[in-house]
Amino acid sequence: MSKRVLIATDKPFAAEAVKGIRNVIEKAGYELVLLEKYTEKQQLLDAVADVDAAIIRSDIFDKDVFAAGKQLKIVVRAGAGYDNIDLDAATSHGVCAMNTPGQNANAVAELVFGLAVYAIRNFYNGTSGTELLGKKLGIHAYGNVGRNVARIAKGFGMDVYAFDPFLSAEAIEKEGVKAVKTVEELYTTCQYVSLHIPATAETKNSINYDLLSKLPKKALLLNTARKEVINEVEIVKFMEERTDFKYVTDIKPGNHDELVAKFADRYFSTPKKMGAQTSEANTNAGIAAANQIVDFFENGNERFKVNK
Repeated sequence: MSKRVLIATDKPFAAEAVKGIRNVIEKAGYELVLLEKYTEKQQLLDAVADVDAAIIRSDIFDKDVFAAGKQLKIVVRAGAGYDNIDLDAATSHGVCAMNTPGQNANAVAELVFGLAVYAIRNFYNGTSGTELLGKKLGIHAYGNVGRNVARIAKGFGMDVYAFDPFLSAEAIEKEGVKAVKTVEELYTTCQYVSLHIPATAETKNSINYDLLSKLPKKALLLNTARKEVINEVEIVKFMEERTDFKYVTDIKPGNHDELVAKFADRYFSTPKKMGAQTSEANTNAGIAAANQIVDFFENGNERFKVNK
């Protein structure tokens, strides 16, 4: 009996991505099952009940979903972040959870600079802004996205710094980026800081008043990571005191309306998360997820497993 692979996406993949996924799945002799634009959790529970694998985007895979997926052996999040998957529930049900790191990296990195130019040109309000050339950019976490941000920043002629507690200074500096020893040093040194940290117990609310207070004058914070890493109460306090500071993000904060009301000329958020919203990233991540599922079943490859 062939494996059945579910694509469960309330926000569907592009048609080209679905076509690419189908090619990979059916070439392996598996069957593809589509659940797109679903509106009720029960639809997802019903769909997952008799499949061996699932590909998701921002869809919530919680303990109820894993309990319903009696045959489920693997779920792959098409993208880097995976906080929409209950990893403990996956483990307890014997399911391998994976992400597809790097597939969205260029798309997110390009958005960083779209947001940066928009902010430093005063949101295109007709007044005189500033340039990126010669400015210091701090990359907070030097993973796949961070590396792409550094590559593009060099093209703008920026002075690039990075902090990543999981990488050696040598690994960072061999790519022409200056490594700093502490997160505080990054924020003290750089006028612009781009966030690429995941939302973990250690990082949630870590971008707080004390850390932001170390930023130089006319600083800009760019957040294309996760909204949970920002201490939303304290960033309001900081922006009230530092009228030179700007904040732009592609993850709408919980206090978005307050930020707009108080700081409309220094704050911007996209209407929804936009980092991976390109046709190329959409297709790359979906096809990578399909290939990882086939490799898992055929060869036992768990390279991108994110649960224990």
